Amino acid sequence: MEKERVDLNTETEEAEEEEEDPSSSTLLDLTNLTTNRLSSLDPRISHLSLLKKLSLRQNLITDDAVSPLSSWTTLSALEELVLRDNQLKKIPDVRIFKQLLVFDVSFNEITSLHGLCNASNTLKELYVSKNEVAKIEEIEHFDQLNILELGSNKLRVMENLQNLTNLQELWLGRNRIKSVNLCGLKCIKKLSLQSNRLTSMTGFEGCIALEELYLSHNGISKMEGLSSLVNLRVLDVSSNKLTSIDDIQNLMHLEDLWLNDNQIESLEGIVESVAGSKEKLTTIYLEKNPCAKSLNYTAVLREIFPNIEQIDSDVFS
Repeated sequence: MEKERVDLNTETEEAEEEEEDPSSSTLLDLTNLTTNRLSSLDPRISHLSLLKKLSLRQNLITDDAVSPLSSWTTLSALEELVLRDNQLKKIPDVRIFKQLLVFDVSFNEITSLHGLCNASNTLKELYVSKNEVAKIEEIEHFDQLNILELGSNKLRVMENLQNLTNLQELWLGRNRIKSVNLCGLKCIKKLSLQSNRLTSMTGFEGCIALEELYLSHNGISKMEGLSSLVNLRVLDVSSNKLTSIDDIQNLMHLEDLWLNDNQIESLEGIVESVAGSKEKLTTIYLEKNPCAKSLNYTAVLREIFPNIEQIDSDVFS
């Protein structure tokens, strides 16, 4: 059965007469709601009882403008609500959406996660990046959550994560976090703490499912706590204060290793340091380290890593 669509920008009576009953519609013309400088919600949206996704990104919607959503019970089957890049200062009331899977309020002016306690525990993906949030709270009931994005906020502490037992991706880059606390979680596969205030790598030891770890632009001086991360494929510790390559010799699946912009003096000992992934590694970045100025730098690395495809910005066929 072909999905009908409702064009909310249609103004003429003739067009409205041609349109079928909007309550039977399952697909909204989302292009008419994105980047349109909308400052209010068209009440006709409330008639789309079978609507599954509503995207209102890149508009001028305020807290008052979005408030009617909380009373439009005909939309209770909504599964995805995107309010990214608007003018919200608080989490909207989404308690009527009992089947919500994706909720995105990134790029707003939200100062607190207060109100998330009312969101459905069916949520799979939550995006609150680029706001002004200072504390991780009211997320304990999201035991089905797979992705949590809280990058570019004002967070100082990793906390209240312990119930997110199905979490696979945690994005906390560009905050003010000083230490790692995964609250006992062991299922995370992708973790970003780029551009924080870390000085140590300790805290990842129990996260054995981890496949991608991003720690660039911190103040880390030693590679440690990595030997148990046996499933790691991508490790980014660029732009730190490292002087040597350590604790990754047993990582058999490592494919991408980013070490650029550190203080690694020599390539001596690198064979032992990456023994486990020597055959697997395809990409390595070491530029802007003292060792990158050594004689035959690229040739030495190509000899160490027989399957290398990229060294810094040089790509090999």
